[in-house]
Amino acid sequence: MTTVVAAPLIRWDWVFRNGDKIVERIIEHLILTGLAVGFGIAIALVLTAIILRWRGAYGPITGITGLMYSIPSVALFAFFVPITGITILTAEIALVSYTLLILIRNTIAGLDGVPNDVREAATGMGYTRRRLLFEIELPLALPVIITGIRIATVTVIGLVTISSLIGLGGLGQFILQGLTTFSSPIGTTKIFLGTGLSIVLAIVIDLGLVLVERLVTPWARRVAN
Repeated sequence: MTTVVAAPLIRWDWVFRNGDKIVERIIEHLILTGLAVGFGIAIALVLTAIILRWRGAYGPITGITGLMYSIPSVALFAFFVPITGITILTAEIALVSYTLLILIRNTIAGLDGVPNDVREAATGMGYTRRRLLFEIELPLALPVIITGIRIATVTVIGLVTISSLIGLGGLGQFILQGLTTFSSPIGTTKIFLGTGLSIVLAIVIDLGLVLVERLVTPWARRVAN
């Protein structure tokens, strides 16, 4: 009687042999994520400044960024390919667009959440509008702002895998390659590897941002206690 040995879901020998490729994909994933979040924060700050100057701009700006956020990621990537080609620019335009609504809403919510009596006290002490914003309002709004950055970052980490459809994607490349060879042990290995490392990456970076929040807002913990 012949004994049939089931193929392992993960070929660890393949993982160990391809450690350099795995590191390369992780670095690519981090670069794509970092660029998207960085540019997203910069653009969101500009748009937030416009909203603070003209409150009537909040509706149109969040309406446009909300529309961009609602577009399915695959469709958005496909839309830009004929315009900007299969390039990192195509990936970043799409990825950045998914960060804006989250970042703008959280920044405005954080600033609007500053108590009026704090503003009045600072104004009574002679603070100018600019000084009030940078020395009082922004520090008090930081917990909400950083929460927005955390949500945007985790969102982008997940969406970076979709950019594998245009030849990028970091760890998403393993997932795409695994799906094309799903019936083989190497295929399942790549799927588990790409998926698992993407999840780990999101958790580690989110915890890192939580640590950053604790370091830059020590007063928030004292208030909570």
